[in-house]
Amino acid sequence: MIVILALVAAFLALRLYSVLGRRTGHEQQPAPQKPEERAAAGVMQPRMPQRPLSPDHVPAAGDMLIAPEAESGMRAIIGADRHFDVPQFLDGARSAYGMILDAFWNGKREDLGWLCDADVARSFEQAIDDREAQGHVLENRLVRIDKAQIVDAALRSGTASITVQFDADIAAVTRDRDGNVIAGSMSDAVTTHDIWTFTRQIGQADPNWKLSETDEAA
Repeated sequence: MIVILALVAAFLALRLYSVLGRRTGHEQQPAPQKPEERAAAGVMQPRMPQRPLSPDHVPAAGDMLIAPEAESGMRAIIGADRHFDVPQFLDGARSAYGMILDAFWNGKREDLGWLCDADVARSFEQAIDDREAQGHVLENRLVRIDKAQIVDAALRSGTASITVQFDADIAAVTRDRDGNVIAGSMSDAVTTHDIWTFTRQIGQADPNWKLSETDEAA
């Protein structure tokens, strides 16, 4: 599970610099740094649905929330966690997507540390270090997320794993240390297709999901 997924509003993670280095800027406000501040801001704590769900209440693939190949995995996860809410999870995933991109683009290493698992966070930090060593500055902006769909899900040894495909438009500009544009354009958004996996240990007190893997759709 690629992230800390915060299910009230935030769910999160990323891929390597070869992918994200072409993107930048996000209009979302920075997340609070301290855990207690994040909880007070409604970022860390999940909002529970009005009634528990059952494996029989998994939204149909026709609703476009879940791809057919992910249905069986989602039934297993909902069966293990009756408070899991699919639309709420995807709302959080959208928020996390923006927050993680923002953290990467702006070099917010601490935010990446609580939004992503250790391996993903290290990859992002290495990419940030490489970018800063070259004197490059990203001015990226997430224009919109056109679609977020669960395309894979599994429950293994108590660990829930949910993979989400994000189809989004991103405006990206890279400047050198003198402020000159060396790549991209803020007036020409690029369509991206990211596949992020979020994970969480079912039954643990921590309700948050973390970004654990990133990829691009074929």
